[in-house]
Amino acid sequence: MTITLDLAAAAMTPRLARLVDLLGELVESGEGIVRPAEPAVPRPVAVVPAPRPAADDEHPDTLHVLAGTRVVRRGGQEIPLTRIEFDLLLFLAEYPYRVFTRRQLLAGVWGYEHAVARTVDVHVRRLRAKLAAGTPVVTTVYGVGYRLADDARVRVDRCR
Repeated sequence: MTITLDLAAAAMTPRLARLVDLLGELVESGEGIVRPAEPAVPRPVAVVPAPRPAADDEHPDTLHVLAGTRVVRRGGQEIPLTRIEFDLLLFLAEYPYRVFTRRQLLAGVWGYEHAVARTVDVHVRRLRAKLAAGTPVVTTVYGVGYRLADDARVRVDRCR
């Protein structure tokens, strides 16, 4: 199978970044190879002004998730999270209005479904405790699972 990605075409979305990470893992494990595409005719480059930060980003409750360095900050203070807590927060932040069952979270964050589903509850409870100051970040959808709260102020920065 061959997968072709045009990474120069547009901004890197969270889903595309996740796909690139997964493909990188396949290459590292020796299960795949990366070949640069044939040189194409250069396209004209459009100059787009840098986006202005939204007023929401300046709010003291805004969580800044720095995906590259795996750091979470609120108001300039670093919030220490475990690997799973960080991955859980990042996963929910990448899909802000979607509800996930415990099994979906096990598959998406842990990478497998063969654990006790209540494991998710424990990590959500710990994440909530660490992020207790300010607006609640994770919402329980009773009888279904969890999602990022509507009022949560979370900004994901994949470059840092």
